[in-house]
Amino acid sequence: MESGNKNPDMDNQRSQDNIELLPIRDPDHTTETDCTPLIPCSKYDYVLVGKEWPDDSEHDRKQKAFIKTLENKGYQTQKLREKNKVYFGILAPEEIFSKYAYLLKNPDNCSEEKMVSTPTRIRIVKFMLDNTFIGNGEKLHALLKEKVFEAVFPLHEETEQKKLINKWARWTACFKQQPINEVRMYFGEKVALYFLWLGWYTYMLVPAAVIGVIVFLYGLAFFESNPLIKEVCEGNSTIMCPLCDKCPMWQLSETCTYAKVTHLFDNEGTVFFSMFMALWATWFLEIWKRHRSQEVCKWKLNNWDENEEELALDLINDSDCTPDRYQHSYLRSILVMVLVCCMIALIIGLAQALVVFRVIATVFLSDSKWQLLSDHANTVAVMMGAVLHYLTITIMNKVNRKVALFLCDLENVRSNIGKERNFTVKMFTFQFLTLFSSLIYVAFFLGRINGRPGSYVRIAGMWRLEECHPSGCITDLFIQMAVIMVLKQTLSNVVEFLSPWVSYKIHNLQDKSPKGGSESNCIRDSWLRNYHMNEVDAFSLFNEFLEMMIQYSFTTIFVAAFPLAPLLALINNFFEIRLDAIKMVSLERRMFCKKTIDIGIWLQVLQAIGVLAVIANGLVIGVTSDFIPRLVYKYIYGPCAKGATDIDCMSGYINNSLSTVYMKDHNIRRDFELGQLIFNGNNVTQCKYKDYRSDDDYAYTSQFWLIFAVRFAFVLLFEHVAVVIKFIAAWFVPDVPLAVKNENLDRKFERLKRELRKMENRTTDI
Repeated sequence: MESGNKNPDMDNQRSQDNIELLPIRDPDHTTETDCTPLIPCSKYDYVLVGKEWPDDSEHDRKQKAFIKTLENKGYQTQKLREKNKVYFGILAPEEIFSKYAYLLKNPDNCSEEKMVSTPTRIRIVKFMLDNTFIGNGEKLHALLKEKVFEAVFPLHEETEQKKLINKWARWTACFKQQPINEVRMYFGEKVALYFLWLGWYTYMLVPAAVIGVIVFLYGLAFFESNPLIKEVCEGNSTIMCPLCDKCPMWQLSETCTYAKVTHLFDNEGTVFFSMFMALWATWFLEIWKRHRSQEVCKWKLNNWDENEEELALDLINDSDCTPDRYQHSYLRSILVMVLVCCMIALIIGLAQALVVFRVIATVFLSDSKWQLLSDHANTVAVMMGAVLHYLTITIMNKVNRKVALFLCDLENVRSNIGKERNFTVKMFTFQFLTLFSSLIYVAFFLGRINGRPGSYVRIAGMWRLEECHPSGCITDLFIQMAVIMVLKQTLSNVVEFLSPWVSYKIHNLQDKSPKGGSESNCIRDSWLRNYHMNEVDAFSLFNEFLEMMIQYSFTTIFVAAFPLAPLLALINNFFEIRLDAIKMVSLERRMFCKKTIDIGIWLQVLQAIGVLAVIANGLVIGVTSDFIPRLVYKYIYGPCAKGATDIDCMSGYINNSLSTVYMKDHNIRRDFELGQLIFNGNNVTQCKYKDYRSDDDYAYTSQFWLIFAVRFAFVLLFEHVAVVIKFIAAWFVPDVPLAVKNENLDRKFERLKRELRKMENRTTDI
């Protein structure tokens, strides 16, 4: 019975003053005095939380109407008042679970007493709550939006929660195998598959990280003896043209450190590593399919169907309902396509804005009073651009989500499964372009569309586009990737973990009420503890998947420019598994459980990334890297090609890759300021720049066209060989192991035998 006696002077009875535990509402009784005993605190399916509104206010009427509707449908409710908030415990009738088990042929393989597993029970009740509406047609989603209710969540089971913490969700369990089945029985199949995939991905990163480190060490081994580095570091007599409108002339030897760093990531081992990563991505996916099928086989979900479950839940909720029909509108499709193109154009526009920022930053930094900044203006501008790119990614993450949701609503897809699939594709596409559009520019356009002295390409007729270093553009790509990847992984993980941890601790400090042993205090403690945990929503697991897919993209695409990317991903994932586990079990409300037999559309995303990785790495080696120009020089233009045997075959390569302009040409002088034509107090009569052009008319030389043809041929050859290897690997490794196929065959056979025996027994009885 509801207690109305409140005495503010009785501090020692705080729990009685601030909490009112109302009786369970049994739908078969009409008065509050005829109530059943309190249900154990862990047995409630869901808890609804809302502000305690004034009597007869609109929000109060809607709140009561929703609870009354649930009671009329057979749900038992328990009301709790605490600090101007009202909590409603919801217990669903067993009838809906028996209907579910009957319609879907006992999908959880449970006993007759239990009927469904706890994750399935949570999922069913969530569907019923979401599809319960009050008199004016408003559903729970609308009531949450209007703040009639402010939260809805299932309760953590304290016993099972502690088991998961001891086995899995703690730092000391880092080197232990993940209890995937226990995770599935607590959070559902989709969360279990996420951790299964993440664990497998982390395990498969080990060989990729080892090979990447070997490639890096290979470049480090020849750090001092490489003739290209020596040529740059000893190029005191080579005067280079200014890199920007305010930059001075400079000696080639000034970029000795830059040349050394470039060699670490642009060497002969890079080609092998790129081919290896293309093969690795294929093997990873194929072996993952086998690994997944072996695990799912234990769950006995081979005949389970998402669409069928959704139809069954619709019928259980309303036996008179009619299923939503499949629809298609060409007008909507065209509109969505146009809006997607506009969004992509906006993202590409932001990438170009970053280019403009780097160009302008280079000009201002080169004119800085600080010698260190002016000497390394180009490198500092690239790093500043990378940091700004990261900030752009953070902001666009929210914009991309809102746009993707709007487009999905515009499409009006029939099922929740279809909406989730379409949202995933759009969101990943937008995020991918946001992250990689700037990298694509650096990899394939930087230093190739900037023109030449006397005919520079300028932004708005004012600022020159950026140029590459004489050692190549691959270091610029490496800097961009390293800054973004390190910032995204470190800062994202710190914020992702510390934010819910701090929030949870603050809520616990605010709730200083004494704990009691009675059933009413058990209910109060359990509900408030779960309420004070951090909120989860339909995007919580999606965010984790998206984060890992972006990381996988960094690990495979452009890996030729950053062989250490797999190592960074491995280190990050080692902590990521435990961070996510601790967060889900100890810091967040219980996640909405979803049944599935695979990772869904994410598998197609992984396959698409694998194809893009082959194309991108082929282009990085063929276009961005100086691998092809060095190869052509060594065998056609170098000293060894001319018969020399007492000199390194790559001697003279740097000088060969530079062209010369003379200041006596009026068009050349016009592109530089007077102050730029003076170096060490002397007038400069000529300077060099990276390109293959004639010194007379500045036309491309025959060497340029030969290198261009070899680049094109290499990219075609690399991609075709890599794709063939991918197809062979995919064909060679079956998606499902024979043991799993045979086990499924035996199960079907045994089921048919049982059905046949039942039919024969019924015939005999007749």
